[in-house]
Amino acid sequence: MDLTGASRIVVIGGGQAGAQALQSLRQSGYAGALTLVGDEPALPYQRPPLSKAYMKGEMTEERLYFRPAPWYQDQNIEVILSTPAKSVDRANRTVELAHGGHLDYDALIIATGSRPRVLPTKGATLHGVHDLRDLSDVERIRPNMIAGRKMVIVGAGYIGLEAAAVARQMGLDVTVLEMAPRVLARVTSPVMSDFFETEHRAQGVQILTGARLDHLDGDGGKVTAAILADGARIDADIVLVGIGILPNEELARDAGIACNNGILVDRDARTSDPRVFAAGDCASRPLVHYGRSGRLESVHNAIEQGKLAAAAILGKPRPVEDCPWFWSDQYDLKLQIAGLNQDYDEIVVRGDPKDRKFAAFYLRNGTLIAVDAINSPPEFLASKKLIMSGAKLAPAVLGDTSISMKDIAAAALAA
Repeated sequence: MDLTGASRIVVIGGGQAGAQALQSLRQSGYAGALTLVGDEPALPYQRPPLSKAYMKGEMTEERLYFRPAPWYQDQNIEVILSTPAKSVDRANRTVELAHGGHLDYDALIIATGSRPRVLPTKGATLHGVHDLRDLSDVERIRPNMIAGRKMVIVGAGYIGLEAAAVARQMGLDVTVLEMAPRVLARVTSPVMSDFFETEHRAQGVQILTGARLDHLDGDGGKVTAAILADGARIDADIVLVGIGILPNEELARDAGIACNNGILVDRDARTSDPRVFAAGDCASRPLVHYGRSGRLESVHNAIEQGKLAAAAILGKPRPVEDCPWFWSDQYDLKLQIAGLNQDYDEIVVRGDPKDRKFAAFYLRNGTLIAVDAINSPPEFLASKKLIMSGAKLAPAVLGDTSISMKDIAAAALAA
């Protein structure tokens, strides 16, 4: 469908994807009516610093915002905050707002993001039990981040481990509970799991793997302890839950748009309704470098899909689809991830984890599909290009630190 004549575009969602779509539309010359609908009171802001620099007080709230309020005014973008979208009427091309009223659209971008999984145990609603997903979560958590207090973190994914690092740096007594046999079990290899477990324990974090939480105890409505299935009791002044997220696909699904663990989109971020696009955590997209579809929970994905949706609406050429990439900051460690390591059949470690500077390369049938790089930017940057090219690499060469990563990549790309 040709949408180049669209005079009214509505963007639902005030995260990275929505912000990027707005920016790309205006930068590409779109002069029609543009409206942002967000359910939070804040303008679109960065979320990754919430569990890192912002939590520690090293970043001000103003620095979180993608653009200051005057930018939206200058760009003639209508901003409606603290207002969830209630429903989408595709036949009449309108968005009904939760607080009354509706918005007409010629093209619609749904960038509703995701929400934390709810802890399915008794005591989950006690005071002092928190998720970490938005600004209001940090505002509730931060006053309790006091040296000497006891924090229990449920879930050893990236958010949980990032929060553990921050809490230890702020002097809290931290225990991490992970039901799986190792940390980061769903997202990385045993090599990286062992490295991060060793690092956190060295920093004073108590990590309990294979630990099943039974319930949370409280006194006077406030959490006091985590009780494990084996009866062990862990005192807690504050509990942080990080057991994964769910896509906010309900708005699209209720409107009859195809969904399956996310709003299904094509390479242009277009849904089963040609006037409706979806971007960011809420969308399940083609993963062109891997021959399958799936959701990507990352800043890179949100930015890229925001650009793809804007380009498709305006009839512009499709932007280059980059290799998926992610990052995590813990203590003085910068983990940079390129690619997706599912179904790897060989790991090559370049460097020594004891030096806290190394990379783990994931191969499938000799082809590089992903890398986890600790304090190793050259390995990360080279791997992005190699993954996108489908390069095959000799493990012995890849692991040879006497050969620069730049030379390895040049030879592989020239082959």
